[in-house]
Amino acid sequence: MILLFTLMFFFLLGFLFLMIQIGLLGYAFEKIGIGPSQMFLFLLISLVGSRINIPITRIPQEPFFASEIISVFGIHYRIPVARRRETVLAVNVGGALMPIALSLYLLLGTGQVIAVVIATAIVALGTFKLARPVRGLGIAVPGFFPAIIAALAALVLASQSPPVAYIAGTMGTLIGADLLRLDNIRRLGSAMVSIGGAGTFDGIFLAGIIAVLLAV
Repeated sequence: MILLFTLMFFFLLGFLFLMIQIGLLGYAFEKIGIGPSQMFLFLLISLVGSRINIPITRIPQEPFFASEIISVFGIHYRIPVARRRETVLAVNVGGALMPIALSLYLLLGTGQVIAVVIATAIVALGTFKLARPVRGLGIAVPGFFPAIIAALAALVLASQSPPVAYIAGTMGTLIGADLLRLDNIRRLGSAMVSIGGAGTFDGIFLAGIIAVLLAV
């Protein structure tokens, strides 16, 4: 599991490096009003923060049955025993807190609250329908779907489409893939589930950036 998360992290790092090299990442941030120094700081905190999860509560998992062997007068019996475990629910710094902070900043700058709410709701609903809980991992986000829907919704609903596209892409993915799927946590079998963490960090991060590029 740790190997999978590490591979996902380095894949995202390589993808971001490629986008920086060809100028797409800087172009996307420029369109939402973020300069080069702010972009670098945001990326640095996001990447480092993707490894930081802040626990907020504990959720009991569904009970499972294990076998125990007992001995009575020298005779061994195998009996089922119900056991319970807990899942720690956490918030990921890079995959949740940073996108939320940037989205709030952009929302204050655009003032297009109605367009943002509608576009985000569309992305959240679509992502919720397509996201799948993966036992032992978390919630898997459906590829580039959130970014495409966010870009289309922003182009139709907003005059300043890039900032709205970013907010809808990130917040819609976060809400649809994580917050609306909290009821699946009991069945994931994971010791910890992080909102915006592994399984959705790359989806949330890329959804915002690609949505901006599509909405320009």
